[in-house]
Amino acid sequence: MCGRYTLAGPDPSQVRERFALGPEVEVRRRWNVAPQDDVVAVRTDRDGRRRGDLLRWGLVPFWAEDPRVGARMINARAETVAEKPAFRDALRGRRCLIAADGFYEWQPRPDRPRKQPFHITRTDGAPFAFAGIWASWRPKGAADEVEPLRTCSIITTAANARIADIHDRMPVILLPQDEAAWLDTDAEVGDVLPLLRPLPDGLTARREVGYAVNDARHDAPDCLDPPQPEPQGALFD
Repeated sequence: MCGRYTLAGPDPSQVRERFALGPEVEVRRRWNVAPQDDVVAVRTDRDGRRRGDLLRWGLVPFWAEDPRVGARMINARAETVAEKPAFRDALRGRRCLIAADGFYEWQPRPDRPRKQPFHITRTDGAPFAFAGIWASWRPKGAADEVEPLRTCSIITTAANARIADIHDRMPVILLPQDEAAWLDTDAEVGDVLPLLRPLPDGLTARREVGYAVNDARHDAPDCLDPPQPEPQGALFD
């Protein structure tokens, strides 16, 4: 799965340039993006033109009775995204790019009481796009002029060999040359499903980080600090 990620390394101006974001989209450095946060995304309008946006992470289908369901829909599995009622409509016509430069995963360690967090990036450290889908929701009976809640989900796939020992799933990190195809509103579902594959092993880097990231409310540079040695017990217990 993907439950936490970063947009920490690049200067905001670099992110704007990389994704052609307009000045109306707030871009700031994030060391611990968590579900239900507003995230930087690129989607298309009705005419197929790209536009930057802030979407809430946790997809709320248009037919949902309560927007709180989004907390359970932060990820969609590549293997079933075209079939699940909550995701299939968005896959057909509301695909998006979600800007990031790394994500976190936790590995159980038999010799430690807590799982070891890892920060996983491209080997070049460059910002990239998760494959995402988005939805627009209004309360039942709301007038058209009521601003809709726009939300998103990150699509996941099987982990590549580089990180399979940490977790068996990973978010889909699109290759730059595949981003336009993912956003293409004229593309059929069958044309875009092959894009939902793991990042190649040779493009994947990983490193252990400390436990600061474990707190979803903590968003600061020390989330990327290396781990500190575990405290040793007293000599005579």
